Amino acid sequence: MEIKPNRLVYLGYGKYWRSDQIVGLVPIEDERGPGRRTQVFVATLDEPIVASRSEEAIRREMGAASEEEFRAVELRSAVADLLEDLSALSPVLRRMLLHEGNVDVRRWEERIRALVTVEADDPGQEDLFGPAD
Repeated sequence: MEIKPNRLVYLGYGKYWRSDQIVGLVPIEDERGPGRRTQVFVATLDEPIVASRSEEAIRREMGAASEEEFRAVELRSAVADLLEDLSALSPVLRRMLLHEGNVDVRRWEERIRALVTVEADDPGQEDLFGPAD
C-alpha cells in the first residue's frame, strides 16, 4: 500500500494525525468498549493513540488517492459501521421498529450487506485479461 504523505487521517473523537507519521495499527481485541477500536502508533509519541475507528478504515484513508476516493472510503466505512450497529439490535427492538415505525431492519441489513459485498467482490480491471478459470 502506498501511503499518501501529509494527509490528515481521522482517528475519531476529533483526533487527526498525519498519514506519514503513523507507523503501526493494532486492533483492540480485549476490553474493547465504545470508541476503543484501534491502537495507533505514531513516530513522534511514546504511547499509542486509542482510535475509535477500525484498523481497516484508518489504513484505507492513509492510502486514498483523491478527494473523491477519500469520500467514497469514508462513505463505505460509515455504511459498514451502520451495518454493524443494525446487526447488534435486539429482536425486541427490531419488532418495535417494524410494527411502530414500519422500519424493516432485516431488509436494510440485507440491502446494505449486498452493496458492501458487491464492492468487496469486485476484482477490478487488473483481472479482466487474466487466465480464465
